[in-house]
This record gives sequence, structure tokens and C-alpha cells, in this order.
Amino acid sequence: MGIEVGSILDGKVTGITKFGAFVSLPGNRSGLVHISEIAYSYVNDVHDLLSEGQEVKVKVIGIDDNNRINLSIKQALPPPPRPERLPGGPGPRAEGDRRPPSRRPAPGRSFTPEPAQPRGPASFEDQLKQFMQSSDSKLSELHMNEKRGNRRGGRK
Repeated sequence: MGIEVGSILDGKVTGITKFGAFVSLPGNRSGLVHISEIAYSYVNDVHDLLSEGQEVKVKVIGIDDNNRINLSIKQALPPPPRPERLPGGPGPRAEGDRRPPSRRPAPGRSFTPEPAQPRGPASFEDQLKQFMQSSDSKLSELHMNEKRGNRRGGRK
């Protein structure tokens, strides 16, 4: 039986590193399960979930030009159910609602509304330009406030 992308196989963990685990496969082959492919949750240390000699079910997710086999344990399992939202909590937004969450100014600071943005998808360049303009404006305002503060408490 050939090993091909998408196959789900049984294997045995033969070695553990800080970046993943090596798994022996049928046909005297072996592959690597990267740490990001071990579980659906964050994995800080591979040793927390796997040990040498442990039997695992893996999915072949890639074979590179050097015939190295990339494996996934999490993709061989069904995904965990999504947690339900609590009543009264933030719910899903309506489709197409691109408004940012409401922001309140810091105490003692005034609120200056940002100009209305055109609806619809903007190109990356437009978004970057808009961000840079906003950032420059905020930095210059902050710089001016610092200068004013230094004059008020000034040195004699």
C-alpha cells in the first residue's frame, strides 16, 4: 500500500523533539508530526501529549520533493465542538457589518470622531494608506500634547 496525501494511517511515535514527533509508518517509512499538528489546542511541550512508543492515528498532509512525509494527528480526528455563546454576551455580527467595536476616549481626553469610511472592500494599499494617515495624525497630536505639558510644568 502506497502512502499518499490524504491517507489516514496507524503509526507509532519513535522520537520527540521540541518542534514535533517522528512517527513510524507502514512500509518501513516514517514521517514528522509538527507541533502545530498535534492538537486543536495550543501545545507548549510535545511531551505533554505524546510519548515514545505511543500508538497514534495520523493523516498524511504532505510529501515534499525529498520524500519527507508531513503528518497530522489533529486532522485525523474530528474537530472539537465549538463552545456555545452565553446569553447576553457578544453575539455574531450581521454579515457585512464592518463597524469596529465602539471605543470610548480615555478619561480626560476628548473624542474626535474619525471621518466616515466608504463602504465596500478596500484594497490593501488603501487600507495601509489610511492606517498610516491615522497613525501620523495620532502621533503628532500626542507629540503636541507632550510639548504643551512641558511648558505648563516648566522649569524656572
